[in-house]
Amino acid sequence: MFDGKLPECFNRLSSIKLFDISSNQLTGVPFPSLITNLTSLEYIDFRNNKFEGSFSLSWFSNLTNLEFVAIGSDNENFEVETEEPVGWTCMFQLKVLILSSCNLNKHKGSVIPSFLLHQYKLRELDMSHNSLEGQFPDWLIKNNAMLQVLILGDNSFSGKLSTSFHRNPNTKWLDVSRNNMIGLIPNDIQESLPYLYHLNLSRNSINGVIPSSVGDLSVLQELDLSHNWLSGEVPIGLLTNLSHLNMLILSNNSLHGEVLSRNFKLSCLSSLHLDNNHFTGKMENMGAFNDLKILDVSNNFFTGLIPDKVNNTSMLPTSLRFLDLSKNNFSGPIPFSLSFQNAWHIHLGSNKFTGSIPNSFRNLTKVLTLDIGNNYLSGRIPNFIGELSNLRILLLEKNNFSGSIPSKLCHLTNANMIDLSNNLLSGSIPRCLQNIARPSYPAFMKSVHFSAGSVFSTPYLYSSSLYIHRNFQPYALFRIEDEILFTTKTLFMAYKGDVLDIMSGLDLSCNKLTGNIPEELGLLAQIHALNLSHNMLIGPIPVKFSNLANIESLDLSFNSLTGKVPSELIKLNSLAVFNVSFNNLSGRLPERKAQFITFSKESYEGNPLLCGLPLENECIMEPAGPQPSNKEDSDEKWHDMDMASFYGSCSSTWFVIMLGFAVVLYVNRYWRRRWFHLVEESDHHVAILHDLPSLTGHALP
Repeated sequence: MFDGKLPECFNRLSSIKLFDISSNQLTGVPFPSLITNLTSLEYIDFRNNKFEGSFSLSWFSNLTNLEFVAIGSDNENFEVETEEPVGWTCMFQLKVLILSSCNLNKHKGSVIPSFLLHQYKLRELDMSHNSLEGQFPDWLIKNNAMLQVLILGDNSFSGKLSTSFHRNPNTKWLDVSRNNMIGLIPNDIQESLPYLYHLNLSRNSINGVIPSSVGDLSVLQELDLSHNWLSGEVPIGLLTNLSHLNMLILSNNSLHGEVLSRNFKLSCLSSLHLDNNHFTGKMENMGAFNDLKILDVSNNFFTGLIPDKVNNTSMLPTSLRFLDLSKNNFSGPIPFSLSFQNAWHIHLGSNKFTGSIPNSFRNLTKVLTLDIGNNYLSGRIPNFIGELSNLRILLLEKNNFSGSIPSKLCHLTNANMIDLSNNLLSGSIPRCLQNIARPSYPAFMKSVHFSAGSVFSTPYLYSSSLYIHRNFQPYALFRIEDEILFTTKTLFMAYKGDVLDIMSGLDLSCNKLTGNIPEELGLLAQIHALNLSHNMLIGPIPVKFSNLANIESLDLSFNSLTGKVPSELIKLNSLAVFNVSFNNLSGRLPERKAQFITFSKESYEGNPLLCGLPLENECIMEPAGPQPSNKEDSDEKWHDMDMASFYGSCSSTWFVIMLGFAVVLYVNRYWRRRWFHLVEESDHHVAILHDLPSLTGHALP
């Protein structure tokens, strides 16, 4: 890999035809003479370097043989300019132009390069990630009859998607994702672009229904219409006619209907994304997906049982690697016949599943994420969960699991996040949980990219006199980013993608756990969130918690903890949320410095024997000088009273009571008569007792 600036002597290579310096660490500003003197140049690739400054395509104007241009930089200060000088004329006809992520015409209003109006031989054009503005340039497809690939994603194009141009049977790849397109998907799209392999209109503001003509794109392999405002039902032809369809993404729209109850004819489908819509009905005929690897139907209104052999419906394919059925209304037991030996991520949370964890889950040897939280599952947490050595995320919260926490879970040394909260777990916290959260390698940072298919277009083949061949074939890279919900800093937060390798947490809250907090938990140096609240834990807060160097959220509230809040905890410089409220803690709070100066009295409320800021309870100051030591002094407690104050307080209280009594007698005539009557009777009884010895002749003892 080369670095530094381009040597000026390169401009002497007037006979060079292929100039490829891509994927290096070259810096500086490319100088015009470097390009203008290379008059025989046919192929130039400057991508993936560290160039800066401005690069003008007018430098190529006299290169009559130029066919391939790819320019870009990993430096934000690099810009490609096409509009200066005004009126420059290009003498070339390009076949491939790649100007992705290069701040194209940033200081000229981000306009589409005007020289493209005079290009008629383009086969591949990529101007993605440039914030280009204006109407969708359908004239590019009209002017270039051989155009196979048009990539305009991640810009600011607006207006309606138009296919009113003449029929172009050569266009196979159209990507207009992440723009500001509005309106409907054209009804005549099949007539205008009959041989599309890849169509990506995602992340726009396209509305209306999916036209039935999309189902007539007979060779379509990838369709992404996600993150729009589409409504209505999915056309029948889209699920039955597209026998070559490999990837279908309809996520984040307002589509409805019983889409999974239909008879599919999509045997080649490997990725199906229907999440975040309004789909209903049951999951049936899943056997039609022979090679399905990704199935995401989360956040819909699907009902019924998960298909398996027992209920005589087509089972979910065993080829699945990513399964997300969360946030639906699926019910019944999780089938014991399910077999996902190749699965990496399984999300069954937020449904209505009942019964116990099936024994077949012991075969999930490759699983990284297992989410079955927020259901009605019961029984004990099986020991075999601890044998899933690759497991990184275990979410069992909000169920009815009972019994003790299996010590086998301590074998999950790679597990970053474990949530067992809101169950009926009892017994003590296993001391060996100190062994978790020690992953040996990043599992999410290197997320697998699924290529959605084979070569779609006849590649542009560059062949020079040196017989060097370059194939330029577009392909779809679709990254699966796992996402989970976890409570930290009192918030139910979403964590997605690479951050799952960094985030680490243990949540055992809202159970019936007893005993002391194991001091060994203080060895979880990498953990960011620890929640043991709402249990029946006793004993002191372990001083070793001061070793939780990365802790951001520590919640020990609503237990029966005793002793002091360890002053050593002020060393926790990352601590943002600290809660020990509603325990039986006592003594002086840690000094208010570092993170502890940010904690309010709500962090300590419900502990009447705590004192010191931010609480209103003041601690009694100890004498500054040395005091004589005797047994009486040694038995004194920090909360002994001032006796003079005590007697004064009692006298005042007694006076107030008597005064109130006198006022009542003065105001209420009835009670005043009753009181005088009671006094007369008392005097009468006292007189009788006084005269009794003289009447009987005996003295009172």
